[in-house]
Amino acid sequence: MSRQHKRGSAAGGSQRQLRVGEAVRHAVADILTHGHVHDTELEGHTITVPEVRMSPDLKIATIYVMPLGGRDTEIVVAALERNKKFLRGEVARRVNLKFAPDIRFRVDERFDEAERIEKLLRTPAVQRDLAPDSDKSS
Repeated sequence: MSRQHKRGSAAGGSQRQLRVGEAVRHAVADILTHGHVHDTELEGHTITVPEVRMSPDLKIATIYVMPLGGRDTEIVVAALERNKKFLRGEVARRVNLKFAPDIRFRVDERFDEAERIEKLLRTPAVQRDLAPDSDKSS
């Protein structure tokens, strides 16, 4: 039987990419939560790891991070980049893969986007459009 059509080519990636990304996310979150990374700039921050996106060949993991409160994002990402060799080794020990993925850190912008949408929904023009028509009551 021929496998001509590709499955899992959705925006989020294949099922395997999603599963491995979630395993890497759990591993990185656990490493950061337990303070295994010894960096003075990371010590004062609680870091959230909301998503990890894997490349189709599972060799690159893009890890999206957000410090609690959204402050010092550049400092936190720079500190994580400095320690990515250690983090890659820890991820390789915790997640059973043929190759340890190369790690890239990015700031998660979804929180900013959600806040922007929330502000838009609270504007008077949108509230007026969302309000039920008072003159159509019967």
